[in-house]
Parts: sequence; structure tokens; C-alpha cells
Amino acid sequence: MVRAAGRARAATGPTLAVVAREAGVSVPTASKVVNGREDVAPETRRRVTEVLDRLGYVRRPRFGTARASGLVDLVMHSLESSWSGAVLRGVEAAAYDAGLEVVVSAAPEPSREGGPGRDRLARLAARGSAGALLALAGLSASQYARLERHRIPFVMIDPAVEPPPGVVSVGAAGRQGGAAAAEHLLSLGHERIAVITGRRSGPSDDARLAGCRSALAAVGVPHRPEYVRHAAGRAAARHHMRELLDLPVPPTAVFVCSDPMALGVYEAVAERGLRVPGDVSVVGFGDLPEARWVAPALTTVRRPLTETAATALRLLLRLMDGDRPGSDRTELPTRLVERASTAPPARS
Repeated sequence: MVRAAGRARAATGPTLAVVAREAGVSVPTASKVVNGREDVAPETRRRVTEVLDRLGYVRRPRFGTARASGLVDLVMHSLESSWSGAVLRGVEAAAYDAGLEVVVSAAPEPSREGGPGRDRLARLAARGSAGALLALAGLSASQYARLERHRIPFVMIDPAVEPPPGVVSVGAAGRQGGAAAAEHLLSLGHERIAVITGRRSGPSDDARLAGCRSALAAVGVPHRPEYVRHAAGRAAARHHMRELLDLPVPPTAVFVCSDPMALGVYEAVAERGLRVPGDVSVVGFGDLPEARWVAPALTTVRRPLTETAATALRLLLRLMDGDRPGSDRTELPTRLVERASTAPPARS
């Protein structure tokens, strides 16, 4: 394993003997927990970890006193989607170039206290990880505090919830992408353009919606509140598309702020006996593999996920070296990929 120099963290706070005494275990057992060994009973691990957190014990690098382990963690909300595959490819390639090893894990509900996200953070702290990439919706205040307490540098990859000031994150230029989607639909002659976006608190989705609105306003198309829906996944997008089709004046085009949700829109349109794009044009966001597999192939805004993940790893390396980037937020440009799901609006 290649190890990067200059990433050592000073050991401060209580000794391991103090931790062991407080937890009611032997020093070797406490050492096993600190080093992420598996041969520790779950209840013992939990008790020792709580004492480590409460006393503010700082883990020493496991591979010498002057060098960190060369090990970084990638924690994602899921390992089963094409989105996570693209992120993993970018991280793996950049980590290989930097001579780092990557530990990958999933935390389906990272922001819930006591949930899987908390366990994952405890584990990466225990094994002396040199840094972490978090492809998660967000973290709780206590989870951010835990990372800070253990001096683990980390970068958020495209968080759905805006992180607190000082937290470094990387994502796509959502406003630019939203504007490109709307401009494309306007160029085809659409004016009744709906938007199905994500959670209301999501900065990425807010930016996509803002970009779409700005493009409409630039040509004098009025904002129609009834054309904006907030969804959390494919099923919710299908439900909201049904509602849009039931409006007295339904939209002729829909900008959907994620490709998986766009598939839900396809389903709702087909249920009504309508066609994409003959009756409703659809634009997605992401350019995931399913955008090419679906029929008709989805016109979408390409979000450079692999490049975003690689950029996050490079920013993490800077943090590990004590060098902060000039801005908390780094955005990569997006571009429209035109396929077969958009066409001029049908004549009434």
C-alpha cells in the first residue's frame, strides 16, 4: 500500500488506558475497538466507542507515527444504483492515482440519530481513516461534530441538504442545467413547462428549479406555481405527473430533476394512453445509463458524476495535507444531451 506523507494527526486527549478503565474493559480490548478489529462483542464495541466519543479520544494513525494510513472511506446511501456506480468509478480512479486505498460502505439513513450513518462514522473513526468522502443526503449536527472531534477530513459529494458553513462539497452546476433544459423546451415551442424537482430543502434541486425559472422569465413566460411539484423518488414523480395531467390546462413538457424520477413520469404518461414526446416532452437530469435504455431515449442534462467524485477525492487530499480550497462549494459544468423524448408541442 502506498502511503502519503504529511497527513499525521497529533494525538491528544486521554490515553487508551483511561478509555479502557472508563469502559470497564482491558487495554487490549479497547485497542481492538480503536483499530477496527472484528473480534469484539457488539455490546463491548458500543460501550468503548461511546467512551471514546465522550472523552474525545483521537485515534493515532495505525501505520506509524509520522504517516497516516493511506486509507480513505467512501460512504454512500446506496450501493445498488447506477448513480453509486458512477461515483465509485470516479473515486477509485483518483484514489489509484494518489496511491490510496478506499473502503466502501452504505449508510441508507445517514441523518437519523442512532441509524446506520452513525455506525459507519464510528467505524471509520475507529480504524484511523485518513479521510472520508460522503455521498449522502446530509449529516446531523452531532455527526458533523463527531468527524470534527476525531479530526477526520471529509468532503460531501452532491449533498441533498445544504451542509453547514466550512464543510467542503462538490456537485454539478444545477442552475446552469435547469436553464439549459428550459431553453431547449422553449426552442421547440413549449411554454406550458412543468418541473418535478426533489425535496424542498435540497440546494441542488433548488438550483435546477431556479435555473428553469430564470430561462422562462427571460422570454416572458410567466411562472405557474401549479406546474411545480416536489417528489422523492420514482413513485412520487409518477403520482405528481398524474396530478399535472389532471390539471384543466396540463403542461406540454416536463423538466424532471433526476433521471430515475423521469422514468416515473414516463409511466404516468403511458397509463393515460399518451405518448412521449408526441403528447408530452420530457427532459431529465443526470444522464445515467437508464436515460439511454428507456424508450424513447431520454433527453437529459448530463451531470458529470464520475468527474465530480474524482474532484471530491482530490479536494480531500488537499484537506488531508492541511490545505483548504478557496471555496466550500465546487461546481462542475453540465450540458444538455438531446435524444428522443422531446419534440414540438402537439397542436390542440
